[in-house]
Amino acid sequence: MTAAAEVRRAAGRFADSGRQVGDQTSFNIKALLSVPEAIRRYPAEVLRLIAVMGMGTGALAVIGGTVVIVGFLTLSTGALIAVQGYNTLSNVGIEALTGFLGAFLNVRFIAPATAGVALAATIGAGATAQLGAMRINEEIDALEAMGIRPIPYLVSTRIIAGVLAVIPIYTVAVLMSFFATRFGTTVIYGQSSGVYDHYFSTFLQPMDLVWSFLEVLVMAAAVMAVHTYYGYNASGGPAGVGEAVGRAVRASITAGVFILLSITLSVYGQSGNFYLSG
Repeated sequence: MTAAAEVRRAAGRFADSGRQVGDQTSFNIKALLSVPEAIRRYPAEVLRLIAVMGMGTGALAVIGGTVVIVGFLTLSTGALIAVQGYNTLSNVGIEALTGFLGAFLNVRFIAPATAGVALAATIGAGATAQLGAMRINEEIDALEAMGIRPIPYLVSTRIIAGVLAVIPIYTVAVLMSFFATRFGTTVIYGQSSGVYDHYFSTFLQPMDLVWSFLEVLVMAAAVMAVHTYYGYNASGGPAGVGEAVGRAVRASITAGVFILLSITLSVYGQSGNFYLSG
């Protein structure tokens, strides 16, 4: 193959990528602008989706759905902070500061990142699969034939539900990460609970929790926007739906990490809002 042909192929791939970015941006803008209409016309559908995303359906509802999954993931990461933090600090004789790590790392980095990945793999992937199945079964075309605008009814409602459902889900996630770190430090390693609680309460800042929740809300909106786009535009039968889910998970995790990095650097990049005391 000649060099000119390679250049043409590369240019074609670049043009296709740019076209897809433009289509996705246009789709997401339409979905976000349709949020007021979705709230006004389909409140019952929004409530149904919140229940499905939070507690799951079918066999998933037996274990509690996304709430339990995210809770167990952050439980494991909180326990990892206890293990690594206590052992690392004990090497230099300052294991009493493990409470500081529990308050600092869980809120600012670990819990938001873990929750973002969990949201992409649970409610995000579920939304892509649902919309993809509706697309290949021509249910979306049927909605249009009945005069129902599919983007407000199917997409905007899922974005609203994802953002609202993440509030109690992330509350459970943060509490589980705090519990795991404290349990591992005080029960497994035997540190005094008073020492741990002292350093934990000293370094836990309420504004850090506010920013943490803001990060997760923005990540939830991005996850739902990405996953609904791939599900809404799925093609190629069941195999195409599976491919759309895989692409959506990769794209949403990348977007979530970028959002977490951007907000973290914007808030803590200069001073860090960190004051050594206690």
